[in-house]
Amino acid sequence: MSSNHNRLSPRQKMINLMYIVLTAMLALNVSSDVLNGFTQVETGLKRTNDNVEERNAAILSTLKAFSEQNPDKGLPWYEKAMEVRNMTGILNSKIDSLKMMIVRKADGSDADVNNILNRDNLEAAAVVMLSPNNKRGADLRNSIDAYREYIVSLISDSVKHVNIQNALATTPGWEEQRFENQPVVAAITHLTKLQNDIRYAEGETLGTLLNNVDAGDVRVNELNAFVIPESKFVIRGGKYQADIVLAAVDTTQRPLIVVNGKELPEGSGHYETVTGSSGNYDYQGYLEVPHGDGTVTRHDFSSSYTVIDPTATVSATMMNVLYAGIDNPISISVPGVASTNVSASMSNGTLARSGDHWIARPGAVGSDAVVTVTANMNGRPMEMAKTKFRVRKLPDPTPFVTVRDAQGNLERFRGDDRGISKSQLLASPGLEAAIDDDLLNIDFKVISFQTVSFDSMGNAMPENSNGASFSARQKAAFQRMRRGQRFYISGVKAVGPDGVTRTLTPIEIIVN
Repeated sequence: MSSNHNRLSPRQKMINLMYIVLTAMLALNVSSDVLNGFTQVETGLKRTNDNVEERNAAILSTLKAFSEQNPDKGLPWYEKAMEVRNMTGILNSKIDSLKMMIVRKADGSDADVNNILNRDNLEAAAVVMLSPNNKRGADLRNSIDAYREYIVSLISDSVKHVNIQNALATTPGWEEQRFENQPVVAAITHLTKLQNDIRYAEGETLGTLLNNVDAGDVRVNELNAFVIPESKFVIRGGKYQADIVLAAVDTTQRPLIVVNGKELPEGSGHYETVTGSSGNYDYQGYLEVPHGDGTVTRHDFSSSYTVIDPTATVSATMMNVLYAGIDNPISISVPGVASTNVSASMSNGTLARSGDHWIARPGAVGSDAVVTVTANMNGRPMEMAKTKFRVRKLPDPTPFVTVRDAQGNLERFRGDDRGISKSQLLASPGLEAAIDDDLLNIDFKVISFQTVSFDSMGNAMPENSNGASFSARQKAAFQRMRRGQRFYISGVKAVGPDGVTRTLTPIEIIVN
């Protein structure tokens, strides 16, 4: 008789097998969402790194121009800037090579860092970075420490000093925390974030070196004409504006200024022209300066400007897609234009301003939503960009039972080997469901569910809920359960803010 109790019936074996399959499917879904999240963060970090790199290159170019103009004052700072630039390049190249090693370990010799196949591989990063034979992780940490100490030695501003120390801080076990048991895509994202911090530190240092030149105090030993544009990049349809001045000019004598054969108003060094089409444009002219002896000297000048097509930045705050039936935060900006002068509209849904952001609420799933951005340029509206978003249905939420831990804190229990106590179970009002994966945080309303427990013979005893609450019969079944006994919550139906009713994945609960 006892052997019959120990041997599982075919029906019980089938139930157990179904649970294993459902649990595996649930784990697979969660893993995919997390991996996709790392991929999106990686893409955003690469875009940010490119922008910071452009800014740093511009600072270095300005510092080089100052050093050429006045080598005595500018050259020492430019040489320090080149040392910073070279150290940054070496460290970034090392990180790029580590990325490639990790991806090749996961995907093979034909691996592509920009298209990782085995994103969930948990061994490749640790093998490459933590192997006792090469200790690449420790070597990287030492390189970061050396770079950080050199960088902060060039910065006297205490706030920037602390910010860089924090951005590039390393602690004992730094490499294990980032590469031990980490998916490949997470390890690559960590390294890209490190490159972002390095470029930030480089930019702060280059800016400090540029300020040390004291460009406003440069001495000259001859008269030169200078063209000072508001910007060399102009949006098509806008105005190009520049000030043309003479260094060391006598304020009692106003020079004659001629641009492209046309004389500017007397006493004015302000030149402007309306732009038509995009492209590069050159202009030239001269200044005539009268002297006390009646002579006039002429100083030629030339400059250029670039007219660019309208552009705008439109990005989803939460993801690169919009979800139907909910409010999706959107960031919209136009370079060089105040947010108050920017307006936007959207097809397949509605778009409304909310403080510094916008809220998009798309309509039909499967149809793209197109965001059109318009800016007020010199008193007239101008279309800046159109950006297309995919509209998707909200993913299914995860059901859970809210219980209190030993300290009285609320906890969402989704089923695991620890189980929950009978008292916690009886104190819980019922079943809830939500999406709370750090990308979305949305509550769903549970409509109904069923609990399935088993008697000593393995017979299933299903009981229906009272909406989202445990019914009296379900609570009575809980009272009869013994420590270590299991039951299942299945047939969970829930509705979200999009109005769609879904059937959710079952969960298993062990009574302790």
